[in-house]
Amino acid sequence: MGQKPDLGDYLAAQRTFLAWIRTGLALMGFGFVVARFGLFLQEFQTIERTLPAQPYGLSLWFGTALIAAGVAVNVYSGWRYVVLVRELDRGETEHLRFSSLVAGIAFFLAFVGLAMAIYLVYIGLPK
Repeated sequence: MGQKPDLGDYLAAQRTFLAWIRTGLALMGFGFVVARFGLFLQEFQTIERTLPAQPYGLSLWFGTALIAAGVAVNVYSGWRYVVLVRELDRGETEHLRFSSLVAGIAFFLAFVGLAMAIYLVYIGLPK
């Protein structure tokens, strides 16, 4: 048993939890924008009538992946917050762990960003 946590420890846990919730919501919002980007490109091509409309289905998949990542971040952050508050209630204040979620999100976003960049270059090439 460690020392009893003070109010600042609980408030810090809550601020961290809220920051993760904002991150998850941002991922979901960005995913929605990416998913609708293909529809925007199709409508733009229809208005321009310069080229036949091309399907932009990959933006739907990229967007859906980002939305799913946002949901996963929110679920995981809620779970970690409950666990942390329970540990604080028991007086277990030594809580230093590497967060694999943070590294996983960073690598996932780097992968999705790179894939989107390659996709945008590919659809921009003349056929």
